[in-house]
Amino acid sequence: MTRTITRPRAASEHAVAERILRIVFRRRRTADPVDPCAAEPCPDCFAPHLGTVGRYVAAGQPVHFVLPAFPAKSRNRRKTVGRLPDLGEHLALESIQGFCEQVSAVYAPGAVVTVCSDGHVFSDALGLDDQHVDDYAAELLRTIRSIGGGAIGLYALRDAMPGLTWDQRRARLLDEYGDPVDAIRDAVRSDPRARRMFNGIHRFVTEDDAVLLPDLSTTQRRNRAKATAYQVVRRSQAWSRVVEEVFPGAVRLSIHPQGHHDTKIGFHLLRTNDSWLTPWHGVVLDDGRRHVLVKRAWAERLGAHLVWRNSRPSHFVIDEPIEPAEGTS
Repeated sequence: MTRTITRPRAASEHAVAERILRIVFRRRRTADPVDPCAAEPCPDCFAPHLGTVGRYVAAGQPVHFVLPAFPAKSRNRRKTVGRLPDLGEHLALESIQGFCEQVSAVYAPGAVVTVCSDGHVFSDALGLDDQHVDDYAAELLRTIRSIGGGAIGLYALRDAMPGLTWDQRRARLLDEYGDPVDAIRDAVRSDPRARRMFNGIHRFVTEDDAVLLPDLSTTQRRNRAKATAYQVVRRSQAWSRVVEEVFPGAVRLSIHPQGHHDTKIGFHLLRTNDSWLTPWHGVVLDDGRRHVLVKRAWAERLGAHLVWRNSRPSHFVIDEPIEPAEGTS
């Protein structure tokens, strides 16, 4: 009689979950790229996520990821070329769809990603018109449909708090889920993760205010940017809590760089040399060999040519490969 030896099911599910996470980690937006974990994840990298992914595998369901992202285009035209999604968003959404399909190579049910669009969460703090945020979201949905993005879903503040005005939604968000600004300041002083997020957002706001508010003095812009950054962090944390409440069993992705052992995984959408750059803060530069996300001003300094699609600006092209080590500022 031939005896068949089978691996325990739990061990097999654990192995599948780890293979899925290795696919995720290939896209990690890391806060410490020189750490050895950036090149080769260690057991502590997997630990916060194995149980979550393993539960989907055990149930035979697609692994559900949530990603707060795609708020609206920056108003700073030294970074962007317009207020509607362009080739950057198109490629980023294709990248998300492709990621979900890659997961199916090691786990047949694959993955799904819910994009938790946070434009209305921040719009008042960043001076964005709520109608412009709606226009951006509508075009984003059209783009998802055009690429056949069946693995991508959208969720926004309107879904979390229906039947209210935007101001009422934001007030409720901060009242029920937000920390006081003083608590945010204390966290920035004491918590490296909070400080990293604040510094990244402060940098973006400072860059934008230099263009959008040129009449202010440097000191005035610095103080204003600091106050805005605290408000953005406050709103970001509040929205994160809503997302966690609505999707408690999902794997948490982040558009911001994260530590290697954090409970959220920083997630790159497109190739870029700036770990904080996103499609809504930059433009796509096509050098004939690859697409790279850069700031508009840098593409123009290279002499790149602006391409239009569907009667609006889309991306830049250049006739020779750019060096991978070039900056994007």
